[in-house]
Amino acid sequence: MANLGTSPFRPLILRLTDHPWFRALATRTRPGRALASRFVAGESLDDAIEAARQLDRRRIASMLDHLGENVRAPEHAADAANAYLRALERLATQETLDIAISIKLTQLGLDFSHELCAAHVRRILEAAEVAGTLVMIDMESSAYVDRTIQLFQEVHDDHPRVGLCLQAYLRRSERDVFHLPPGSRIRLVKGSYLEEPDLAFGSKREVDESYARLFTTLWARGHAVDVATHDPALLEGARSLVEKEPNGWSRVEFQMLYGIRRDLQIRLAREGAPVRVYIPYGTEWYPYLTRRLAERPANLWFFLSNVVRGARGDRGVRSER
Repeated sequence: MANLGTSPFRPLILRLTDHPWFRALATRTRPGRALASRFVAGESLDDAIEAARQLDRRRIASMLDHLGENVRAPEHAADAANAYLRALERLATQETLDIAISIKLTQLGLDFSHELCAAHVRRILEAAEVAGTLVMIDMESSAYVDRTIQLFQEVHDDHPRVGLCLQAYLRRSERDVFHLPPGSRIRLVKGSYLEEPDLAFGSKREVDESYARLFTTLWARGHAVDVATHDPALLEGARSLVEKEPNGWSRVEFQMLYGIRRDLQIRLAREGAPVRVYIPYGTEWYPYLTRRLAERPANLWFFLSNVVRGARGDRGVRSER
C-alpha cells in the first residue's frame, strides 16, 4: 500500500483527477458514487451522525468534517460557518456520542480576508464551548500554513480547547512545532496535498522519520497529540512512549479516516486505546475523494475497471434492444 504523499503515481493521479472529464466521470456515474461512499459518510449531517452512531457501538469516537474549501465569495464563507453552527446545535443534543468537528479555514474565507475568517472561527468556537464540542483546525496546502498557524495562535488563548493539524511531510513542520501555544492539542498527519520537492519529503522513509520525530517533540513539549495515521509501525511507536508515562493516554488519541483500515480501528478500540474516526460529509466531496485516490492507486484502478464493466453492460443492454 502506498503511503500518504509517497506513491510515485501520486502527482500523476492528482493531475488526472483535476481534469473536468474525470470529475464528471467520478461524480455522475454509479461506480464513482459507489467509490465515494466508501470514504464519505453521505451528503447530509444526518448521514454523518448515523456513521458516528455506528462507530460508537464499537467504542470509537468521531470527528465530523463538513467538506468544502476555497470558497469564492464572502457569502459562501458565511454559509459554511452557518452550517457548522447548525451542526454544533445538533451535536449538543447527542449527549451519548463523543463527536468533535474539523474546520478548514479556506472554507471560512481565508483566501480573501483574514479578519472575516477569524470572525467566523470565533463564532464557531463560542458555539462549540456551549455544545461541549472539541474543534480542530485542519491544515491545507503549504501556501496556507503561516496564515493557519497565525489564526490558531490568535484564537487559542480565548478558546484553549481548539486544536491544530500539522503535516509531517512538510519540511517546515519541524520548525513550526516551536511556534505552537504551550500545551495545545495537535493532530499529526502525514499530509495529502501535492507539494514541490523543496517543500515536502518525497519518500516513505523520510515521511515516516519526520512523523516519528514530530511526535516525539510534541510529546516531550507537553502537547496533546492526535496520532492520525494508519501506519502500524508509527502507531506502535507512539504507544510505546505513551505507556511509559502514567496517565499518558490522557494526552494521546489514535485517529483514522472513515472507510480506511476498519479492522485496525476496531482492534485498537478493543484493546482499550482511544480511537477517533474522521468522518467527511457534504456535497463538496470530490476534492477529498481525489486525495484518497492518490494515496492508494488501487482505488483508482478499481474505480476505472468498474466504469469499463458498466459501459460494457450498457452496450450489451442496448444491443439486445
